[in-house]
Amino acid sequence: MSENPKHSLDTTHQSHQRPLKIARTEEEQIQESGTVSKPMSPNPRLQRYLVAFEYIGTRFSGSQQQLKCRTAVGVLEEAFREFIGHPVSIFCSSRTDAGVHALSNVCHVDVERISKRKPGEVLPPHEPTVVRRAVNHFLQHAASRAVGCCTSFSHAYGLVYLLFFDFCWKKEGDIMVTDVRCVPTDFHARYKAQERTYFYRLLSGSESLSIFEKDRAWHVPEELDLHAMQKACEVLIGHHDFSSFRASGCQAKSPIRTIDELHVSEVPSSTYFPCMESNAYYIKSASDLPFSSTSDSDSHRFGLSNGGNNVGFGIRKRHRCYVVKVRARAFLYHQVRLIVGVLKSVGTGDLIVADVERILNAKTVTAASPMAPAHGLYLGHVKYDLP
Repeated sequence: MSENPKHSLDTTHQSHQRPLKIARTEEEQIQESGTVSKPMSPNPRLQRYLVAFEYIGTRFSGSQQQLKCRTAVGVLEEAFREFIGHPVSIFCSSRTDAGVHALSNVCHVDVERISKRKPGEVLPPHEPTVVRRAVNHFLQHAASRAVGCCTSFSHAYGLVYLLFFDFCWKKEGDIMVTDVRCVPTDFHARYKAQERTYFYRLLSGSESLSIFEKDRAWHVPEELDLHAMQKACEVLIGHHDFSSFRASGCQAKSPIRTIDELHVSEVPSSTYFPCMESNAYYIKSASDLPFSSTSDSDSHRFGLSNGGNNVGFGIRKRHRCYVVKVRARAFLYHQVRLIVGVLKSVGTGDLIVADVERILNAKTVTAASPMAPAHGLYLGHVKYDLP
């Protein structure tokens, strides 16, 4: 998902290209109007499950199902099909673009449990824990089974087989179901979402990026002015016309959106995101954050170097890690990435805080800075009032 649940991209390097316009579906029109019609006669034999799942976005062509593309929803639907024995349709809370990661995306799926021994006999629904374990089993072993099927052709096809094996191996274990819950048949993962939270990671420093951070953050060689970036966030919080922060392919009827939370904080540079120390920073409000760069004591605690020669041989100098957190009920197409692009420009000194207000008032995307790349963006959380 990009930040907008209405669009998906095919590549992670489209920051300077005009995205293709995508036809609005009936479901998206319902979402715009804010009304949801309940099914006239829900099948009493169906059980609706709310499913939370995580995935590495750079290994998918977005979240939403697409022909001839590997997508998060497509892989999930295949795992459910193998589990229950017949096709299902999955409806996602938030659509992400190619390259955008999800710490927790959410979808719903209707499952009718039919006996495999006695076709036609309907059985009681599976417990949520059974669904989670079974679907993860098929998710984690799909690539291995695909590789096993082609071993007999390895001698005949040679390099083709090796390339296919490499492809399958890399795709294994890049998506996982983290939680499952039974919900009523009129509970919709997209329409019932109360708010969505995104995180964007920036790694600042002149050193080359670690291979463990590849496609997990935006590498900014320049130093970033945290104080200026935090001040710029204050301009964008609240109810505004965000025409300057939506891509030209946006299909939303109105550019008006309300950002409930937007701030930048410096967190420990860790190969696992989010780390426990980072979580402590995320729960703070903008007013709780210090409007200053990290202190020397914090730098020592975060494992950062001040540029001296005190880093031992073979120990990589860590980058300064900054996380942008933004929370709202809904977002425009590419809104978060465009906002981060402007904040980064403020951090490097290419823009000042007054420029952010000027860009906002311009009401045209051409006034904004270049959009931040997809691979630094994470869908962090989708909030519901669960029954």
